[in-house]
Amino acid sequence: MRHFLGLLLGVVVTAILLAGTGWASQDAYRGMTSVAAGAASAVDPVRDTKALIGLAAMLVAGLILGLVMAGRVSPLATFVPSMALLAWTVIYALDVNRALGLAPVDPSMNPMIVQSGKGMQELLGMGIFAMLGIALFIPVLMPSRWAGRQRELEEVYEEEPPAQPAGGGYY
Repeated sequence: MRHFLGLLLGVVVTAILLAGTGWASQDAYRGMTSVAAGAASAVDPVRDTKALIGLAAMLVAGLILGLVMAGRVSPLATFVPSMALLAWTVIYALDVNRALGLAPVDPSMNPMIVQSGKGMQELLGMGIFAMLGIALFIPVLMPSRWAGRQRELEEVYEEEPPAQPAGGGYY
């Protein structure tokens, strides 16, 4: 049951990492590049609500990512998103056009989905998804993550209890 819930959590984390960070990176990136370029009508990220919301969404995604990586959940919760991110990175390395075509950027879609797709393409091209995929794969390699809490309790009680004095009791 623990691994099934970990699998479901992994699917949710994958969606948050792909769609959430893709969408948020567009708003956060817009605010940062306009300030860095020194444009006359530069967007100040401190005063621009869209840039702040994008940064906040990235922080929430990072918090969820950290909790899943450090928490005592099934390693499938990190394995599923790591395989999705690493597989997409491998496709990108082999065929850039095919990999970029997997992102939802069709103009007939909802503008928020298109913004998310463009953000996914940028994060994929910059190698951020490869870095996250490798970081998410590390907890899968730890054998203690595959063992449940019941096994830990059984190991504690495997030792022999202290010997009882002759006569069956303390009195």
